[in-house]
Amino acid sequence: MTNILQWAGRTAGAEPQSRLSQRFPATVGRFDDPSDRALVDGLTRWVEDRYRAELLERPSKHVYVGTLPAPVIELIDRLRDGAAIHSLIERQVPRGSVIAPMKHTDELYISHYNKDRGGDQGLFDKHYDGNLRFLSSSVVVRALIYLQSDATYKVVFHDSQVEQAFATYEFGLLDFHRELHWVEGEYNPADRQRILLKCNYLITPPDATLSARATLAANTAVFYVVKAAMEYSKSPRTPAQFAVGLLCNLFRRLNNIHPLVPLAVVAALPAALAWAIVRGVSFL
Repeated sequence: MTNILQWAGRTAGAEPQSRLSQRFPATVGRFDDPSDRALVDGLTRWVEDRYRAELLERPSKHVYVGTLPAPVIELIDRLRDGAAIHSLIERQVPRGSVIAPMKHTDELYISHYNKDRGGDQGLFDKHYDGNLRFLSSSVVVRALIYLQSDATYKVVFHDSQVEQAFATYEFGLLDFHRELHWVEGEYNPADRQRILLKCNYLITPPDATLSARATLAANTAVFYVVKAAMEYSKSPRTPAQFAVGLLCNLFRRLNNIHPLVPLAVVAALPAALAWAIVRGVSFL
């Protein structure tokens, strides 16, 4: 991860102008370059061949891009590092901002509309992707890159007042922590499969190396914990999976109220347990 903030990569323009905005506005883009579209088509064919069985299953599936074969990662790099996405990000952030890809968190996503009170129900209900929206010195931009899709589902970006039924070759940019969004549609096994890439970019002011590293660490920790809980409890079958799924959906709703509410609940649980133990001992 230390190399992420040393990326030879992008800055938005040549000179810093102002601090980062509180929310990156949701933005819709499209791959129009024939070479980009060829990349999308090639990746789609690979996914359909590699995950043929998973495409027929109901739960959604996430695979970390870093675990894919090197030639596939190289193709994905050409999309996520390309001008189509970065030019749209650069238009929305102050000049001089550092745009660093968080490739260790990027995922290949096979999306099946699924509301069964499991961990992946939150992918379709009203939600924020992250819960660090109180960090004002940075922005995490997520790119939803649609390798294959049709217009049967609509994504609603509430805070930016943007709605889009994404099709193949399109992508959406949103603020990972500050954009309330959801998916509208109904499950239909006859629909064209929705195959996406979820790619994340940390945007920080220039010359903010120390705070950027701390922000990166916080984002990574929250990302992996939440993702592990969601994956464990999707389409739950065991009592433990049902319990974790209920907690995922509870904390998602609490996060919709305010990001500090779930943290307060977590902090209150040990205190409540300790109080119960003390009360129980006092009755002995």
